[in-house]
Amino acid sequence: MPADSLEFEQKLAEFEQRNSPEGLLLRYALRRPAYFWFRQIFMICGSLVLFLTGHFLIGLVVYLILITGELVDTLFLKTIPKQLARGVPYKRLHHLATATASFQSLTSVALAFFPVWLEGSPETLAFCFAFIAGGGINSSYLLSFHSTATYIRLSTLLACGIATIIYGAAFGTLGLQAQIYSVFALSMTIFLVFTFLQYSQSGFEHRTKSERRMLEQSLELAAINKTLHDQQSEVRRLALVARYANDSVIVADPKGHILWVNEAFTRITGYSSEEAIGKKTGALLDGPETAFTTTAAIESAIATGTPLRTELLNYRKDGTKIWVETNQVPIYNDAGQVEMIIAIERDVTADKYHMEELAVAKRAAEDGERAKTQFLATMSHEIRTPMNGIIGMADLLQDESLSKEQQGYVETIRYSAEALMRIINDILDFSKLDAGKSVINPVDFDLLGCVESALSILRPKAIEKGIFVKLNCLTPVPPLLRGDDGRIRQIVINVVGNAIKFTQQGGVTIDLSCYPSSEGNLVTLEVSDTGIGIAEDRVEQIFDQFSQADGDITRQYGGTGLGLTISRILAHEMGGDIALRSTLGTGSTFTITLELDHTLDALEVAAEAALDSLPSVKLPGMKALVAEDNLTNQLLIKKYLKDTEMDVVYARNGREAVRLALRHQPHVIFMDMSMPEMDGISATRKIRAEKALTQPKIVALTANVYASDKAACLSAGMDGFLSKPLKRSDLMGWLCQI
Repeated sequence: MPADSLEFEQKLAEFEQRNSPEGLLLRYALRRPAYFWFRQIFMICGSLVLFLTGHFLIGLVVYLILITGELVDTLFLKTIPKQLARGVPYKRLHHLATATASFQSLTSVALAFFPVWLEGSPETLAFCFAFIAGGGINSSYLLSFHSTATYIRLSTLLACGIATIIYGAAFGTLGLQAQIYSVFALSMTIFLVFTFLQYSQSGFEHRTKSERRMLEQSLELAAINKTLHDQQSEVRRLALVARYANDSVIVADPKGHILWVNEAFTRITGYSSEEAIGKKTGALLDGPETAFTTTAAIESAIATGTPLRTELLNYRKDGTKIWVETNQVPIYNDAGQVEMIIAIERDVTADKYHMEELAVAKRAAEDGERAKTQFLATMSHEIRTPMNGIIGMADLLQDESLSKEQQGYVETIRYSAEALMRIINDILDFSKLDAGKSVINPVDFDLLGCVESALSILRPKAIEKGIFVKLNCLTPVPPLLRGDDGRIRQIVINVVGNAIKFTQQGGVTIDLSCYPSSEGNLVTLEVSDTGIGIAEDRVEQIFDQFSQADGDITRQYGGTGLGLTISRILAHEMGGDIALRSTLGTGSTFTITLELDHTLDALEVAAEAALDSLPSVKLPGMKALVAEDNLTNQLLIKKYLKDTEMDVVYARNGREAVRLALRHQPHVIFMDMSMPEMDGISATRKIRAEKALTQPKIVALTANVYASDKAACLSAGMDGFLSKPLKRSDLMGWLCQI
């Protein structure tokens, strides 16, 4: 903001502060003490009259009374600025200032009343009325700053005048004629004071309004100047941007005739501004290969005054083809008519050729991927067929009567063939996983039996090496879980087989545990060995494809280096991971974690039991939307809501939840927080932003129970919070509140 605007805003703020109740009280407290000595001259002269008329003692008493009232009022008013600065309430100070003004006004009547009391002559009445007029005019100066104090002083002076007339008439010191003159004299005094009072008040109000109007007009003028300055600066900046922009800028009239072009237009097309102005863009730049549909769309957009963004083929002045991306926007005047059309055009020739190259490369890559897949499938078939023959013939030879040496040859053939088959299987599995193809096929299976069957395959090798393989089941394991038992067996064989391979003494211990989780069951397998261990800087590298701890180990123990890589990818596919702790020379511990679902039968039994144990809730006609990507949790909620007679729809992700909410207009939405494509928080915000939607109750479903998570749900617009694993009682409780 310019300095003059700030200056006028500050002056206006100061003006408002001066004329606020606190500001007026402060001005009153400063001005009245400023005229203290002027009033003293008035009071001393009045007391001197009593001295000169022979009433020395009365004159002294009168002056002491007057000075006492003045000092009380003046000394208190001098403290008001400091008290306001300390934060003393305005009303309290205002009341106290009124009280001191009342006391001072009562003491001031002594100079008017005592002369009448001493003599009661018309002369003393004239003196009294003169004092009333002077005191009234003096008080009127401060009417706008403290009206209550002013009116008290004027009322006291008026009462004093009336009292002196009554006193003179009552004690017979004034005749009827003198009384009549006195009444008219007092009336004229009151009229004089009232006239001055009106003049003073109207003058103050006029000055205040004029000053406020002047400040406001100055501020408005400063704002107008600032707006004008900003507009001029913006116009200059826009002119510079348009002139020196890298993209071509074209300004045309409503018919499409060019009015102005920037320097980039000349650089891109080769036409100067003189050659371009007055012509239509299409007539200047279109050529034989320019698409007719595109030019027709541009002409239509110009005729109808609608924006358009498109790409088209143009020709430079030298005939060179160029691809341009044009974005034309109509500019309307105040009457709603098209005033001009601005088109911004960018040379995208290089991008166009690059996209074509990318498309060719993409097709080549896809062809290469298909060729690779076909090659692997063919090689798998071609290699497996003779390998099966080799292994089968080796089995048959073992049944023959062979010498011990010949039996060793056959065993070597069989072992080598099986090792080659494992390598082939590893390469095929890795190829599928690396291509992003899911290889997980969940079924209901016995986890403990699956692990035991994998270990039964590995134990003969361990026994041959003289080491142990021990399985410890640390927690109860459900008889059936849902997962891919074949892939779990593959992971166990890879990890435990790896441990057996690198262990010469001691053995391998597998600790199995299973814990219920919000999504099903968390299975943990800790595989600890007493083998050669791995150096700390090589721990993560062993999960890299075709990688082992070092080349000597590869030569000594063999292997492709794909087993652990495939196992970790499979663990990720099943919602888990494989971590490693190892110390060189003392052994390693692999921790396998997997997320396995409940079996469908077990879920149905649990849901039915929960339904039977609680009273039912009937909500016919009510619509509910369940946004939950986990099929297990969907099944549970479906069972819970089965008898409620609600109309329930299900969404597998946040984006689908928003779409279904707009279509079905549900009364309540149960929103999972963690979903693919769009999470629950984002979906809730989008639903709350939809004006056409009758806003439903939205209840969060999540395993996160921290206060920050609840706060995030509520701030996004959710109405409640249900934690996982979800209980039917909690769900029914929420439905009863709707």
